[in-house]
Amino acid sequence: MTTSSADTATTRRPGVVYLVAPLLISVLAGLGLAATYHVFVRTISGQWLDTAAMLGTEVHHPRLEELLSRILNATTLSSLVLVCVVAATVGVVRKRADLAIAAAVLVLGANGTTQLLKDGLPRPTLDGLTYPNSLPSGHTTAAASVAFALVLVLPAAVRGPAALAGAGYTAVIAIGTVWARWHRPSDIIAALLVVLAWGAIAVLGVRLLRIRRAAPGRPSRIGTLPLLATAAIGAPVTVIGLLVGRTSETMTTASPSPSRLTFVTGAAGIAAVVAIAFLGWLWLATDDEPRP
Repeated sequence: MTTSSADTATTRRPGVVYLVAPLLISVLAGLGLAATYHVFVRTISGQWLDTAAMLGTEVHHPRLEELLSRILNATTLSSLVLVCVVAATVGVVRKRADLAIAAAVLVLGANGTTQLLKDGLPRPTLDGLTYPNSLPSGHTTAAASVAFALVLVLPAAVRGPAALAGAGYTAVIAIGTVWARWHRPSDIIAALLVVLAWGAIAVLGVRLLRIRRAAPGRPSRIGTLPLLATAAIGAPVTVIGLLVGRTSETMTTASPSPSRLTFVTGAAGIAAVVAIAFLGWLWLATDDEPRP
């Protein structure tokens, strides 16, 4: 094979899956969001388990509580704007304005959707507590969206470690909001699905623009292996915890009681969903520049 034919084979145009995959992931994330809302907001057992997990623990150590409050309060609108500016700068330096624009669309779209859903979705009082709707979590949406945006614009060589750092940061924020009794686990899961849906839409736009020059690569093992391990451990722990909690005698009470078991179950579920979301994102955001 000659050099020219080898180069042509290497940079051949991607197949249909290249465009269908992000669209499919966005649809699945939307369906997952609807299912999460229905199960944990519109059913008695779902509300009970969800609220019991939120009430399952509380920060009592003053220094730890202060640290947690600082971390949560740092996730503000100004931080979103700063990350958008950083993403745009990285995109310009890499001569990838399409990635910079996609990152901005991702951050703004995900956070705007979260606020609309939080304000618009009704929450029937089924668990005996008149808490307002808090699904999806604004803090988790902000944390995950900025992490997704940075992973998207960074070069392929550092994308795996960046995804790991972003997943860790998002998990700390997410579990911290439940620990501080700001959010229920379902709020976290819904937020991650919103961010993943918008991320897939942003990637679809990038792929449409670069379809003639793209040569899809593979995500870094540095990022995928730890995320796979976290999902493999967290998912079964969550399923077992939900089954035990669902058959617990305490569910016969008028309103949810604080339960460490449900909190641990919720934390495991959050860790698993964070890992799965970042695995999907790492695969979607894999660099698509032509190979030499």
